Amino acid sequence: MDKVESSAAEQEPERKQPTQHHLALPTGLTQEEFEELKQSVIEHHTYLVGPAQCSSLLEQRIHSPLDTVWSVVRRFDKPQTYKHFIKSCAVKEDFKMTVGCTREVNVISGLPADTSTERLDILDDDRHVTGFTITGGEHRLRNYHSVTTGHGFERDGKIWTVVLESYIVDVPEGNTEEDTRLFADTVVKLNLQKLASVTEGMNRDGDAVRSRIWYLVAKE
Repeated sequence: MDKVESSAAEQEPERKQPTQHHLALPTGLTQEEFEELKQSVIEHHTYLVGPAQCSSLLEQRIHSPLDTVWSVVRRFDKPQTYKHFIKSCAVKEDFKMTVGCTREVNVISGLPADTSTERLDILDDDRHVTGFTITGGEHRLRNYHSVTTGHGFERDGKIWTVVLESYIVDVPEGNTEEDTRLFADTVVKLNLQKLASVTEGMNRDGDAVRSRIWYLVAKE
């Protein structure tokens, strides 16, 4: 009887476990910032991770107002504005930036990828939340799903933005969870660093006012 029970337990598939991103302070944030962001992490950056999957949460502090940062992040049709490794992005002629729309991304040479088909899963301009899923293409990131949120801060006359980006992805056969996370984390980190550079430059150049006007018009 014990052998039968043991065999059944061994055959039972591993259950998915929720991520614990809300329990670990990201290296780039203060404890005060993280406490303010915890509820958003729980709500938007929690995943059920199964066997042969991995997940991560990354952050970026940006010295630019949230409206400026969000005007770039929300553009599902223009990821190349701040994302490294993208050669071009194409959308359909009748493209409308609504949930369910797709984009075709061409990746620069040198990466283990050529193309990526991606679907917009969420775009909430009021809560500053967006996310997408990779649904096809020639690459190694299978079942990749990502969520990005923007959070504005103001203290002692200073204004800044914290961007959180998380993902869940399958671990390719022949790769380890650590290798997969290292690769994906590196790409996301570089993208967030470029986002900071681009939007801080926009702020310095006085484009923030024009971005705010464009953003308000786009919401009409």
